[in-house]
Amino acid sequence: MTDKIEHSYDQDAIQVLEGLEPVRVRPGMYIGSTDVKGLHHLVTEVVDNSIDEALAGYCTHIEVTIRPDGSVRVRDDGRGIPTGIIEKENKSAVEVVLTKLHAGGKFGGGGYKISGGLHGVGVSVVNALSEWLEVTVYQNNNVYWQRYERGKPLDELKVIGSTEETGTQVDFFPDDEIFETTVFNYETMKARLRELAYLNKGLKITLTDEREGQEQTELFLYEGGIAHFVEQLNTGKETLLPQIIYIDEKPGEYEVEVAIQYNTGYSETIYAYANNINTEEGGTHLDGLKAALTKTINEYGQKLKVLKENEKLSGEDVREGITAVVSVKLPNPQFEGQTKTKLGNSEMRTIVNKSVSDKLGEFFEENPKIARDLIAKSVTAQRAREAARLARENFRRKGVFEGSSLPGKLADCSDTNPENCEIYLVECDSAGGTAKTGRDRHFQAILPLKGKILNVEKARLHKILDNDEIKAMIKAFGCGYKEDFDITKLRYDRIICMTDADVDGSHIRILLLTFFFRFMRPLIDEGHVYIAMPPLYKLTKGKVERYCYDDAELAKAQEEMGRCELQRYKGLGEMNAHQLYETTMDPERRTLLRVTMDDAIKADEQFSILMGDSPELRRQFIEQNATLVKDLDV
Repeated sequence: MTDKIEHSYDQDAIQVLEGLEPVRVRPGMYIGSTDVKGLHHLVTEVVDNSIDEALAGYCTHIEVTIRPDGSVRVRDDGRGIPTGIIEKENKSAVEVVLTKLHAGGKFGGGGYKISGGLHGVGVSVVNALSEWLEVTVYQNNNVYWQRYERGKPLDELKVIGSTEETGTQVDFFPDDEIFETTVFNYETMKARLRELAYLNKGLKITLTDEREGQEQTELFLYEGGIAHFVEQLNTGKETLLPQIIYIDEKPGEYEVEVAIQYNTGYSETIYAYANNINTEEGGTHLDGLKAALTKTINEYGQKLKVLKENEKLSGEDVREGITAVVSVKLPNPQFEGQTKTKLGNSEMRTIVNKSVSDKLGEFFEENPKIARDLIAKSVTAQRAREAARLARENFRRKGVFEGSSLPGKLADCSDTNPENCEIYLVECDSAGGTAKTGRDRHFQAILPLKGKILNVEKARLHKILDNDEIKAMIKAFGCGYKEDFDITKLRYDRIICMTDADVDGSHIRILLLTFFFRFMRPLIDEGHVYIAMPPLYKLTKGKVERYCYDDAELAKAQEEMGRCELQRYKGLGEMNAHQLYETTMDPERRTLLRVTMDDAIKADEQFSILMGDSPELRRQFIEQNATLVKDLDV
């Protein structure tokens, strides 16, 4: 029996946090984390207020600027936060919005019928987590201004000028007492703002970086909305339909916007949004879209005699090669799921189903040849799916993916706790043997891969499952693939791609990432995939050895060491076991690059360009990026 440690627990032990104090004490509860992701969530929260003004029909332009001092400014031309005094609080509405956690026009007061900010935590949280924040409101022919420091107003809202403009401007600098870093990433902000511009057609969003040496600006404006979104997603893919099927319906107080285009590939790419929120776990609006596609394509297959009377295509069949975006706007959205990104409003299933069924039916009536081609593709997909099912069953009968046996070439680790373990995917001909010798056998496993794995971007499932290297990975990881994927069965917390620093090594790495992205995407979503960063150079002077991982580090080392012997590593196999472990595998000294899904849309586009069917797009990519390569080893 353990001894109890006595603590007094009475009224004095109860702590009441006032105003914004709870946010500063537990920031992770409000923005998810205090890392780079949480930092950029602050920008999203401020921009969401401007987007709500756009949804209400009052805002046409949002300007986001990273200022020279590293702060962020968000300016819109909406109505401006109300500036009048709220009698109950005896404060201006601006101050109430910025200092009360659940204050605003989105809680039934009639300010907004539709709001994306309902899913967020509000600008008050941004205020609480900022070293300083300044708000400027252009309203009633006046310019109002107020400054806050760590959530507390320095003075009351005051008039500092006159204007004929309307809108709100928020400037803020994140608090370095809260965040791991306060440096904003232009590309991360660009990805979200571009997405918002797609989802709100006709809305102009400008992003500007004014930091020294990083000056740039971009304008996002898409009159075609999500139709342009689908067009971008299909970059690098050979399209089956000559045009994008676009649906924009407004039944009652709801809005349904859908864009669809098929390509000749085998992957299914569908993005679903509700009130501008990416519903990554799907929900009723996505269910309605899928049901409408399956029903309508089967009906026209029967009508055009492409399908036999008793023949029926599955949802998986009719969605092969689809690229689609479904975006719905609705009052009072209900979000469910593990991460609260699944739409639960039951009425949206019926509304989306009817809208898509009606418009897709009309499109097929007007374009019978396109309908026939699409149904023929779905029939081919059905036959391939059946072949894949038979192949999968054959594999299971042979115990390829089941049972306790692991790939023969896998050098497994002794620790059985997945959280402690990591697996290196290594080029067999280069460093397979060296890595096995040099590793820490307690927690490091080595899986040598022979040559280049199959390009899954260009192959059907039964061909993919017949590839020995892919079978070895599926079996070693233990968590399945595609719809059978189960992250709880993953045998290693870290999956590390360790390839040579040359053209072939880069090709192998992109093939591996393509496979993970298309067949085991949760591995990337949940941060389990890494890229090893082996040194490019070794400098030797007498008995002193120094490793350099890039050209800048090399130049600095040469300046410090003077004349010395230089070795350029072209392959991991050029290092002995001790050197490989010391430079690339030792957790105390190595550098790993984690693969993230911060911009999944851009990643999808790049995989299609690099691994898809269009040589012309690959040539353009090489031409555009050739200047980034200084020394090329072929």
